[in-house]
Amino acid sequence: MDLITLGRTLGFSFAAGVNLYATVAILGLAARYGWVELPAQFQSFNHPVVIGVAIVMYLIEFFADKIPYLDSVWDVVHTFIRVPAGAVVAYAATNHMDAGVYTIATLLGGGLALSSHGTKAALRMGANLSPEPVSNWILSIVEDIIAFVGSLLAVFAPVLICIVLAIFILFFLWFAPKAFRAIRRIFNAVAGFFRGDNFKEVARKAG
Repeated sequence: MDLITLGRTLGFSFAAGVNLYATVAILGLAARYGWVELPAQFQSFNHPVVIGVAIVMYLIEFFADKIPYLDSVWDVVHTFIRVPAGAVVAYAATNHMDAGVYTIATLLGGGLALSSHGTKAALRMGANLSPEPVSNWILSIVEDIIAFVGSLLAVFAPVLICIVLAIFILFFLWFAPKAFRAIRRIFNAVAGFFRGDNFKEVARKAG
């Protein structure tokens, strides 16, 4: 696998873990309008229905992601969507290669999506438990920017996104214990919320 394919594959997987719908929309638009020559495997994303659904879901997430506690519920649900999607994107980019290559790429794509999703969820939980609600909005906007910039770099500068991802992986190796503790707290808090408990109190006790 060459560096350009690697950058595009893992760049899209990383961005999918932060904001899946923005990533799919950019990937589809890039393939449909020829912003850059993408591998044939990405052409499946260029269907107008796929692009349209991705844009609509992005708009829904744009607002849902800025409401405290609802954003954490959204993250719990999307743990089962963003992570598999990151693996699917990696598989779509490499399934024409040897089985060993696309298997490793799929695992890396899913793992990278889990890493970026976990980081996002952990930071968002911290914002929800802080006394300053504006931090939630700031994080949401920054996450949108990261997803768009990451996707665009994957399209136009795949070598550069490889460097960015290497830096992110180093950061995540340090941050991973905090991220997975936060994900556990989110799951516990959401489960408690549906039982009628106070979300913030359950989240604090779960920590």
